[in-house]
Amino acid sequence: MLYLILSVVFSVLLLVNFRAHAKFQVDTRIAILLNYPVCFLTAYFHQPSAIPFHWPSTGNTFLLMAMGVGFVITFLLSGFSTQKNGMAPTSLANNISLVIPVLINLFILKTGGEINLPIALGLLFSFVAIYFCGPQMASADGVKPVLWLLLAVFVAYGLTNTLFSYLNSSLTYFVGGTLPFIMMILIGSMISSAIVLIWKSANGTLAWNRNSVLAAIPLGLPNFFSFYFLLKALDAYQNNAAVVLTMYNLSVILLSAITAYVFFKERLTNRQWIGLGIGCVGIALLNGL
Repeated sequence: MLYLILSVVFSVLLLVNFRAHAKFQVDTRIAILLNYPVCFLTAYFHQPSAIPFHWPSTGNTFLLMAMGVGFVITFLLSGFSTQKNGMAPTSLANNISLVIPVLINLFILKTGGEINLPIALGLLFSFVAIYFCGPQMASADGVKPVLWLLLAVFVAYGLTNTLFSYLNSSLTYFVGGTLPFIMMILIGSMISSAIVLIWKSANGTLAWNRNSVLAAIPLGLPNFFSFYFLLKALDAYQNNAAVVLTMYNLSVILLSAITAYVFFKERLTNRQWIGLGIGCVGIALLNGL
């Protein structure tokens, strides 16, 4: 449970970083695309012996690279959807995408263990809580939502999380542990990020400045530790992704809402307070309390 709590805390620190970007004139796209080398170096300093890598078969190596590229693609889709649809619909599509890895792990990969009544009720309460905690579904400036973009965000986040848990269960041991596994994925992220940075810089669509570059450091550190502790939590729960990813996603929503309320004076609606209460019940059921 400690690993899961640490992963949630570092994930919320990521959101706090984003909250501060506007104040310091940070181009969030630059900070995110540059945070992957920071993640890689953090992992390397923790375990220099991870290099040289013990690469798996060609097919599995391709999946690791695809996983890294997937991280960048989901960010770009999320950013584009936020511009076209607004934050609320995009955030809701991201949160509800949890249903994809949960159902795939339960009914296809069979990694969810026995589905008893408390687990089933916990999953049900959690999905209801995510819906209630999410923002109201409304488009930006009254413009009709671009539904294919929302669907793309939903599918991209869902498949990325599914592949993430699958590769962790099948490859981590063979590549030498959690840190080498993360570093191999980050190579794919760094390559694709470099391509995007060069492309967008050539088009003049990035606002390069000192703060945007430096912001990659406080972003990359919690980003690395959120991934690292999430993988450790999956290991601790015998890779039961259905339970772990549900608790993780819901806990991030709950802690983010509380953090925003306490430190940034963001008010919660009655609907969101109800969602927080339902979420606490869901987490308790998933932990057998």
